[in-house]
Amino acid sequence: MGSPLSRTRKTALAAAVVLVLSGCSGIGADQPSQVAPTVPTAGLSEPETLTTGLQAPWSVAFHGDTALVSERDSGRILELDGTGNQRGVGVIDAQGRGEGGLLGIAVQDGYLYSYLTAGRENRIERRELSGAPGSLALGEPQTMLAGIPAGPVHNGGRLAFGPDGMLYATTGDAGNRESAQDTGSLSGKILRLMPDGAVPADNPFPGSPVYSYGHRNPQGIAWDADGTMYASEFGQDTWDELNVIEPGGNYGWPEAEGTAGRDGFIDPVQQWEPGAASPSGIAVVGNSLFIANLRGERLREVPLEDPGSAVEHLAGQGRLRDAVSAPDGSLWVLTGNTDGRGNPGAEDDRILRLELQR
Repeated sequence: MGSPLSRTRKTALAAAVVLVLSGCSGIGADQPSQVAPTVPTAGLSEPETLTTGLQAPWSVAFHGDTALVSERDSGRILELDGTGNQRGVGVIDAQGRGEGGLLGIAVQDGYLYSYLTAGRENRIERRELSGAPGSLALGEPQTMLAGIPAGPVHNGGRLAFGPDGMLYATTGDAGNRESAQDTGSLSGKILRLMPDGAVPADNPFPGSPVYSYGHRNPQGIAWDADGTMYASEFGQDTWDELNVIEPGGNYGWPEAEGTAGRDGFIDPVQQWEPGAASPSGIAVVGNSLFIANLRGERLREVPLEDPGSAVEHLAGQGRLRDAVSAPDGSLWVLTGNTDGRGNPGAEDDRILRLELQR
């Protein structure tokens, strides 16, 4: 994309360059950032444990005030009551290996949308949610989009509804690097669909669900109050990324990883060494963007007024898979210590609740 950057984008990119030069993006997995943010960040309460004993959980979504949780390997959808007790809503037949399985979920207008691996493909389905909280049930699956390439790694998998009412999905390159630059492929992309699975008429590539491309393995999407879309992305060996997503934008993979400064590619607003990050789910709460990190084992807060800066929270909780804005304004964080790459404790995995204290 060769369009000029907005003033906000230029400011963010300049801040990102300062961050990289200062050494914050090169911190080790056990070292906190030494760079102070330039704008106030959220004070967070001590984490409250809402529920325990989850097995490879991947995503949290809300049906009204009721939290629903997906488990990657079991395919279970669980609902939580007000005291954190778990109840099975149903099992989704996901046939994944490695990083595949039942991944992201989203809820809108009485439907549960799910991103799942089914053998050699990933697909997006929806099921009607019936019953009241405490007795919710899933209807029969309706396929929204099939044929998304799948693999043992890099399946993407995050689902979220944007402020425009459209369904967005992140897809990884599934181990086929070159596919990320092919706009005719569904892998290595962020996709945009209408709630019934149709392709919106104003998508950047006519007749295609592709919204942006050149992604390696994006696993988080969120919007701020102005409608700016952010996405987190796993790099390979050099840089993980936080990107501002533009329709039709090319984010460089595999030709570029992190800031490239090359025409045609959109650079990240922030980048980190993978050992300090591996960013998965993200959420906007208040005036900050919160990023759950797996290898980095920390919750990174990015002030929206200065997206090139960051502070860190939740050291000592292990791998973090998802960050979610709850209906009551609190921040929920899903740990990911039972995914086969962590060191689970006796109560893992858990959902933590934090309140913003400004």
